[in-house]
Formats: sequence, C-alpha cells, structure tokens
Amino acid sequence: MRRRYMDAMALVRKFGKPDIFLTMTCNPNWDEIKRELLPGQTPQDRPDLVVRVFHAKLEELKKRLTKQDILGKVRAYVYVVEFQKRGLPHAHFLLIMQRKYKLTCPEQYDLLISAEIPNKKKYPQLRKMVLKHMMHGPCGLLNPKCPCTKDRGTCKNHYPRPFSDTTIQGKDSYPIYRRREIGRKELVRGAELDNRWVVPYNPYLLRLFNCHINVEACGSIKAVKYLFKYIYKGHDRASVAVRDASKADGDIDEIKQYRDARWVTPPEALWRIYGFDLSQNSPPVMQLQLHLPNMHMVSFHERQNIKRVVNRSGADRSMLTAYFEANRQDKEASGILYRDFPEHYTWQQGKVWQRRKRNGGQVGRIVSAHPAEGERYYLRVLLNHVAGATCYDDLRTVDGVTLPTFREAACDAPGISEAVHTVIRKLMMN
Repeated sequence: MRRRYMDAMALVRKFGKPDIFLTMTCNPNWDEIKRELLPGQTPQDRPDLVVRVFHAKLEELKKRLTKQDILGKVRAYVYVVEFQKRGLPHAHFLLIMQRKYKLTCPEQYDLLISAEIPNKKKYPQLRKMVLKHMMHGPCGLLNPKCPCTKDRGTCKNHYPRPFSDTTIQGKDSYPIYRRREIGRKELVRGAELDNRWVVPYNPYLLRLFNCHINVEACGSIKAVKYLFKYIYKGHDRASVAVRDASKADGDIDEIKQYRDARWVTPPEALWRIYGFDLSQNSPPVMQLQLHLPNMHMVSFHERQNIKRVVNRSGADRSMLTAYFEANRQDKEASGILYRDFPEHYTWQQGKVWQRRKRNGGQVGRIVSAHPAEGERYYLRVLLNHVAGATCYDDLRTVDGVTLPTFREAACDAPGISEAVHTVIRKLMMN
C-alpha cells in the first residue's frame, strides 16, 4: 500500500494535483446481472457474476475516461478497487487532466458536475437514477440511526449541504456546488429530500452506467494527500474473539482470545482468483534503487557459492551505478536527473540504461529514505537536485572541492533550494 501511495505521489510531482475524484459503486440490480440469475437467486448468491459484470463496467469506464476523453484529455490517472463489508465492489479514480482541460473556474465545474435533481419533464430517466443512486441519507435529524450520524448527532459527510445559486470555490479542497432552492422536495427512502442531499455526479456517466458514480472536482493541492491516503487506506479488518461456551462462566482472558483478522468477502476473493487488477496507474512508475557505494542488493539462491556470486558478471552493477555510467558515455544524459531517467531511458536486463526512441514512457521515483538513515538520506537529496553525476564523488564535490560526506555536500550544493538547505541545516544541528 505504501509503495502504491508513493507511486501516486510521483505522478503528482510530475503532472500536478488531481483534477477529478470519481467513485463508482457496483449496482447489484444491473440488467446484466439480473438476467443471468436462476429463479429464486439473488445477486448475493452469485458473487462470481457480480464481479465479472463490475469488472466489465470498470473497463468500459476506464476506456470512456482515458480513450474517449469524455471529461477531457487525461494526462495521468490512478484507480484502486475496494470491497465493502457487505460485498459490493467499488472503484476510486483520480484523474490528472492535461493543462488545456484542467478545471480552473466554477463555470467549468458546472459543465462536468451537477448536484441537483434534474427536471422531471426534460430528463425523466436521469431524474429517476439521481433519486435512486445519488441521494445521500436521509440522516441527521431525519434519521439519527444512520451510520454516518450515529453517535455524532450530525452527518460526518456534512449533509445536508447548503443551498447555493452558483458554484463557488470553497475554502477547503472542494467547491461549493450549485444547489438551487426550487421549493420542491422528493420522497426518498421515507423522507422528503431536496437538492441539499444530492451527491455530486456527472449526468452522462450516471445515465450510461446506472449506478452510484460520484464525481468531484479537486479544488486545492490540500486534497491530494487526503485522497491518496483514502484510496490506499488498506484492507478491511475484523476483530474476532473465540471462547468455549461450556466454560462461559469461568474467567475469560480477552487478550489471548483476541484475533485481528483481515476481512475478505466472496467478491474480493473471486476478484483475486480471476486475476483482475486491484489498482492501476498510468503512466507506470519505476522505482529507482538508492544505495551507498558497494551497498546495493544482490540476489542469489541460498545454495550458490558466495564467491561466485560476488565475482559474477554484473554483480557490481545497479540502476544507480548504471546511471553514473550512462552520464559518462552519453552527453545527452548529463542534463537529466536520476528520478527523470526512466522518461528518456529504459532499464535493460543487462543492467544498462538504453535510450528510448520516444520520451515519456515512464515516470521515475527514487525509493524513500528517512533522515535518520544519515548518508543514504543525503544521497537521495543530492540525486533529486544534481544532474550529470558520473560517480559518487561527483555528488560530494562542491565548487571543485570533494567533501568527505554527502551530508556536507547536500548542505552546500548549488541547485538545491534555500528551503531544502534550511531543513538540512536543522537536521545537522540535531
């Protein structure tokens, strides 16, 4: 999960913040599911069918978003599939649009996103779908027992939202969508609800897929970390306690009996059995090795002779040392940072970097390092800011003087912003 999060943040570093956050939830009453059920069966009886249909719908959604550009041309995307404890799968998408198609003003939000109940005469089918799939609650005072309200008094998702005649950019990460007060309410799940209860949606996608499909605009960079943490929060968990009923009257050691388990529903199990992707990002992200001199990893079989392993061809090579070698041999490489190398070069099995015929195939990211790791951390800082190094000594050289440590070099190296220098100096003082 952490690696996926770091890959996603590498896309943000390269292409900017996400513009659209989209959630699609499986509809167990899709015609493709219901028509295949035997008499007396329910969708819960056929998790295999539910999974296959949802996967087909997900692939269609991905094609519409990234190939047909129905929301605009997408520069990069991330999606992850999750499974609710009741079993229904859902997918979260984060879309980073090309510069020309980024959402920059309320008028553009209104072109893609609606938070109102459609007109009954103009859009009867869309209106039915909004009332069925896109109405939150009822919760709050209308239903205090609703999960989003229980033990809180108010809805944790902030419904009902305020009326607004126009869409405006909110103070937080999301806009305040247009929700006009028209004086009409609709009966939904036993309560009268109005535009304040509508979950934002895209009319085209809702009409096409006939399921809960929430579409939100990301209005601020503050949303990025929250959204990525949300979609990569990890597996559902369940706490289990087992005890012998015949000894129920005796003392119970709750600590010994406690079990922390992973909750896997039948649809999730089948999703994995079928080999469907649980997550995907595009462009792909390559994780670049980071190590101090002669401290790279070498893999070998436990029965192999260590001397032969050490002396075999290529044992002393890694992505990083091959990067140094490429800088020595290719003048065009000398102006490229290590993290940007996968955009211009491909990593070959022979442990060499080969020039791409067309740039932009991958995004690179250097594996993370904590300040407590010392020299390895400062090596990473230098690699992120200094291009063209042909060896480790080049990274430690500042103004023609080779310093004894990467730490000292990172503190004084040109090309590193003053903000980074300030952080490094504070770390050196600790």
